[in-house]
Amino acid sequence: MMRKLRLGMVGGGEGAFIGAVHRSAARLDGHYELLAAALSSDPHRAARSAAALGLDPERSYADYRDMARAEAARPDGIEVVAIVTPNHLHAPVATAFLEAGMHVICDKPLALSLQEGEALAALARQQQRVFALTHPYAGYAMVRHARSLVREGALGALRLVQVEYQQDWLSQPIEQDGQHKQASWRLDPARGGPTGCLGDIGSHAYQLAAFVTGMQPAQLSAELCRFVPGRQLDDHAQMMLRYANGARGLLWASQVAAGCANALRLRIFGSEAGLAFDQERPDELWLTPVGGTAQCLRQGQVDSAAARHANRVPVGHPQGYQEAFAQLYTDAAEQIRACQQKRVPSAASLEMPTIKDGLAVHRFIDAALASHRQNGAWTEIRG
Repeated sequence: MMRKLRLGMVGGGEGAFIGAVHRSAARLDGHYELLAAALSSDPHRAARSAAALGLDPERSYADYRDMARAEAARPDGIEVVAIVTPNHLHAPVATAFLEAGMHVICDKPLALSLQEGEALAALARQQQRVFALTHPYAGYAMVRHARSLVREGALGALRLVQVEYQQDWLSQPIEQDGQHKQASWRLDPARGGPTGCLGDIGSHAYQLAAFVTGMQPAQLSAELCRFVPGRQLDDHAQMMLRYANGARGLLWASQVAAGCANALRLRIFGSEAGLAFDQERPDELWLTPVGGTAQCLRQGQVDSAAARHANRVPVGHPQGYQEAFAQLYTDAAEQIRACQQKRVPSAASLEMPTIKDGLAVHRFIDAALASHRQNGAWTEIRG
């Protein structure tokens, strides 16, 4: 049996949401063993969180820099670190562990700015380390099948791309009462970044559309809104997109869409057929030829190498968000082992989002902010 990769984690202690998701994803396919962590910058909270996970107290840290140095010095030190902190720490933590020789699996976004992201990309290349970015919707089997269909030309020439992501959890000013940790840091420019809703979930919508279509827009016209009084960052964003091949697109994201839980939807229309994916029904993909009947393609029944690679359960059984997240960890494990063994990784594992995806999202956000400041003027997205 192949040994498990030695995993560390920064962030994700008691009271955190995404840390538990990452730990479950790392466990699901059996490729990793969590051995060390800096789960909080508060030493007592870090120790309590580590104890709850059964970690060795000697490998529980309150400072990620101490953790990077100490683990690099151990013969059994970690090989890869998962970063699940608030956004402003992603680049500093990733830098510390890349410099210490570790591979990185980082929650999105890559950094707070394009400049930070480009510095990370240069460091990862210099250190020759794998850098996975967890845009988990790219891990769904049916999303990967959709990407295959587009690549194979099943839709013909792409003409229209429509992607939307709606939630309602920020419909009230919950970040202002001091009780909602997730809301407070996400809507704080110093910790969350220059955008709110656009960076938090609009980035997922953008990445999903780019992943499936294989295209990045060339220009956009954007409007960002703050519906809740007193809010520092946007809670709603909408925009038009222009692609180099002449296709047109629409993207809107909102965290004040009453009644919506996690409504991420993608529709693509080509000269021959249309394709639709709904994240709340991730086992289905709807393919409709021009003038024809809509066909529901189901996870476990479609026959593509990409879908088979990301499928875990028999047909008719639900496969969802946690499995999609785990797929990214599994792809990262294959790439890390290939790096260690000095071989080429499997082609299927290369579907995993990386720093390249993170940089594309930063360029998109920069263009959207510039367009918004100019009252929605059409703005080039840097290549």
